[in-house]
Amino acid sequence: MKQQATRSAILYPQEIETLIKEINVSSVPRHIGIIMDGNGRWAKSQGLSRIRGHQAGAKNVKKIVRIADKIGVGCISLFVFSSENWTRPSFEVSALMRLIRTYIARERQELHDEGFRFNMMGRKEGLAAEIIEEARKSRELMANNTGTMLNLCINYGGRAEIIDALKKIAEQKIPPEKIDEKLVAEMLYAPHIPDPDLIIRTSGEMRISNFLLWESAYSEFYFTDVNWPDFDEIQFLTAVSSYQKRERRFGKTSEQIKAGK
Repeated sequence: MKQQATRSAILYPQEIETLIKEINVSSVPRHIGIIMDGNGRWAKSQGLSRIRGHQAGAKNVKKIVRIADKIGVGCISLFVFSSENWTRPSFEVSALMRLIRTYIARERQELHDEGFRFNMMGRKEGLAAEIIEEARKSRELMANNTGTMLNLCINYGGRAEIIDALKKIAEQKIPPEKIDEKLVAEMLYAPHIPDPDLIIRTSGEMRISNFLLWESAYSEFYFTDVNWPDFDEIQFLTAVSSYQKRERRFGKTSEQIKAGK
C-alpha cells in the first residue's frame, strides 16, 4: 500500500519558505475557517463572467490546503455554498453545483495521495444526490489519512445548524436540565472537528455571514481586501502570523492567563 504523507513535502519559493520558518509551530491554529469571498469581484476586474470567477476560486483551494498542511493546521473549513445562496440566479446556482460535484470527484485521488482527510457539512436536503455521493466516496477514501482535513461547508448556515441541533435534542426528549453547551456542541454537524481558532474572510467584507456561529464564539478574525482567487500562500501565512501575535483570553484577564488559571 502506498504510504500516505502526513505533511506537505512541497518546496516553495524562498520568500514563502522564509515565512513558513517564522511560524511558531507550537501555536499553529488547529482549525481555520475561511469565507471565500470575492470570486465575482475578481471576475469583474478581469472582464470575465462570474462563473469563471468561481472556477478560479475552486482552483485556489488546493493551494491553500497544501500550505495549511505544510505548517500543521489540522482542519480547513471552507464556506463553499451557504443556505442563503439558493436565492442567486438559477444559472449561477446550477453552475456552482456542477463545479462542486466536479471538484470533489476530480481532486479526490490527488488529495488522498497527499494524505489529506475530507468532510462535508451542511443540510443535505436540496443538494443533488451526486454531490452527496461524491462527498461520501471522498470521506471514506481518506478516512485513515493523517494530514489536514478539508471540510467543505455546502448548503450550510450557522443558524440552520443550531436549529437542527435543537431539533435533535427535542426528538431525543432530553429534559431541559440536561441541556448544556457540551450537549448542544455534540449535536452540531461535525462535533469531531474542534472549534475554529481563526476565521479568515477575503474581499474586504467585515462580517461572518452566518458562518460557524456557534463554533466561532472565541475565534480570532482576520479580514483582508484580497479577493479569494488572489489569496495565495503569502496571504495565508500573513493571516496565521497575525493570529499568533494575539493574546487569546477566552473571557479571562491577562493576569489570569499569565498565572495559568
